[in-house]
Amino acid sequence: MDLPEHHRALYQAFLDQAVLDQSLTAWLAKLPEQLANGLDRNRHGDLPAWEKAVAKLPPLPTERRVQLDSDTVSVELNISDSQQRQCFNLLRKLAPWRKGPFQLGGIQIDTEWRSDWKWQRVAPHLAPLKYRKVLDVGGGSGYHAWRMAGAGAAFVLVIDPSPRFYWQFQAVRHFVGDADSGRTQFLPIGIEDVPENLAFFDTVFSMGVLYHRPAPLEHLQQLKAALKPGGELVLETLVVEGDEQTVFVPGERYASMPNVYFLPSSKALCHWLERCGFTNVRVVDEAVTTLEEQRSTEWMTYQSLADFLDPNDRTRTIEGYPAPRRAVILANKPS
Repeated sequence: MDLPEHHRALYQAFLDQAVLDQSLTAWLAKLPEQLANGLDRNRHGDLPAWEKAVAKLPPLPTERRVQLDSDTVSVELNISDSQQRQCFNLLRKLAPWRKGPFQLGGIQIDTEWRSDWKWQRVAPHLAPLKYRKVLDVGGGSGYHAWRMAGAGAAFVLVIDPSPRFYWQFQAVRHFVGDADSGRTQFLPIGIEDVPENLAFFDTVFSMGVLYHRPAPLEHLQQLKAALKPGGELVLETLVVEGDEQTVFVPGERYASMPNVYFLPSSKALCHWLERCGFTNVRVVDEAVTTLEEQRSTEWMTYQSLADFLDPNDRTRTIEGYPAPRRAVILANKPS
């Protein structure tokens, strides 16, 4: 099959998994079309520039030290000062960088989110990821996926319809090389493009997605359908304080974000999950997002959380709503 080089690794990774589990065979046939649609240059005017930036990254030494199990996803290698400057300029063309941090060949990418803080809160509660097949829905540039690989996952698939995030992931992949044996991959699609009733993944993550869905229960059912019986869902989303009946529906924007539909309390969200047929539903973390965890940086120079809160009352958004509060809930698909 004639595929671009950066697609071949994904296709081969799917092929390897399909040999082990025939439920993936049908999805394998759809991959070329999904890749073509997800990376259609008519979707975003900057897409050719992002692709060109990654293609221009210089060849790197095969000898490198890759750390996927530390707070900063890190690749240490010996490159010249001119190569480092070239890499820096090319990586900056992919900005804004939202999730991280990364350290690539001596280049520190200080992302908008301290995603390592979220991982520190989530990881202790997870079923061990070693040897598991993992789906990361809305995974952005792939920071958490690399951490999942660092935790020993056998196969990690990021899905996110943003072509910018796809090319950020491919840039990081260029530095990581084959250190993860190609088991971490990215497909530029949404959860609705995952084959129905796949029942393939041992663990499914959906972090920072649910509140953007106009039909949240449908999203929960889609996540459940992707899981194997007994598999674990890791759900992180915006919540509000309240009881099982509390669901907040903001106006046109929430903290300056469009397309924010439903903010349940964590108790209401647990109830939703149980109604969708999940078992062993439990809240493992809940906290207000701090200005230290989400902020503007050299790699994300646009407005961030500080700009979206009332300057006179940081407990409220600029629209007057409760400030962003996030919960992490784990649940299982029945065996």
